Amino acid sequence: MGFLIREGARLVVRLPQEVDHHKTESIRIQVDQMIRKEPVTEVEFDFSRTMFMDSAGIGLLIGRSQMMEALGGKVIISHMSRRIQRVLELSGIEQYISLDKEEDR
Repeated sequence: MGFLIREGARLVVRLPQEVDHHKTESIRIQVDQMIRKEPVTEVEFDFSRTMFMDSAGIGLLIGRSQMMEALGGKVIISHMSRRIQRVLELSGIEQYISLDKEEDR
C-alpha cells in the first residue's frame, strides 16, 4: 500500500501511471479499507504520475466522493496534467468534486 499516505485525518492516494479498469478495483478496495480503518475527513487523489485514465477511474473518484460525503468529509483531486484535467472536465466530475487546478493557486 505504498501509494496510500496518511497525514493525520487526511489520506493521500498517489495514483499510478494508468488508472483504468484493470487497476481501479484494487485501488478502491485499499482506499475503502483505509477510510474504514481510521477516521478520514479528506481524501486527496494525486494525479502527478498519471498519464491515462478511463471511465473506471472517473467511477472510482465519484464513488469515493459519495462515500466521503456520507461520512462528512470530502475528496480533492490534485496535480493533474492538462490531459487528465481535460478528461475530468469533460466528464462533468466538477459537479461532485472540486479540481485543484494549478492556475487556482
